[in-house]
Amino acid sequence: MSEDRCADDCCAPDTKADPQRRAVLARRVRWLVAATITYNIVEAVVAISAGAAASSTALIGFGLDSVIEVASAAAVAWQFSGRDPEARERTALKVIAVSFFALAAYVAVESVRTLFGAEPADHSTVGIVLAAVSLLVMPFLSAAQRRAGRELGSASAVADSKQTLLCTYLSGVLLLGLLLNSLLGWSWADPVVALVIAAVAVKEGREAWRGHHCC
Repeated sequence: MSEDRCADDCCAPDTKADPQRRAVLARRVRWLVAATITYNIVEAVVAISAGAAASSTALIGFGLDSVIEVASAAAVAWQFSGRDPEARERTALKVIAVSFFALAAYVAVESVRTLFGAEPADHSTVGIVLAAVSLLVMPFLSAAQRRAGRELGSASAVADSKQTLLCTYLSGVLLLGLLLNSLLGWSWADPVVALVIAAVAVKEGREAWRGHHCC
C-alpha cells in the first residue's frame, strides 16, 4: 500500500497512475449506486406500506432507512457524475455522515417508543419476506461497491457501501424481530437490537464526517 496520504488521512489509491482503470472503477461505482437506489426505492414503498397495514414501527422505520440509503447513494452518484469526482468527495462524505446520524436518531427514538408502550405490531408476511430478500441482496451490493471504492481510493464510495451494509444488519434485526413477534409474541426483541444498530450508525457517521472510510 502506498505511504502517501490525502488531505483527510485516507489511503491514496494505487490506481492513480492508470486513468483507464480508474474510469472502469468509476463506471462500476455508478452502476452499483444506481442498483442500490433502485432497490431501496422499491424496498421503501413495500416496507412503509406493509408497516402501515400491520401497525409496525419497525417496518416503517426500515422503509425510512431505505429512503436515507437512497439519499446516501444519490450523493455518491452526484460525486461520480462530474469530471473530477475527487473534488466532490468531501461534500458527498458530509451528506453520507448526516444520513447515518439521521438513521441513528430515528431508530433510537422509535426503539425507545416501542419499548415503553407503543402499539405492538401485527404479523406481517410481506415484511418477513422483504427482510429476508434484503438480507440476501444487500451484502452483495455492499461488498462489490466497497471493493471498487477501495481500489479507486474513494472514501465516499466506501462510506456508502458501509451504509448499505448497515441496511443488511437492519434487515437481519427486522427479520428477527418480526419472527419473534409473530411466533413468540416477543415485541421487545426488535427495538433492543435496533438500539445497537443505532450506536453503530453513529460510529460510522463520525468516521464518514472525518473522511476515514477509504482504508
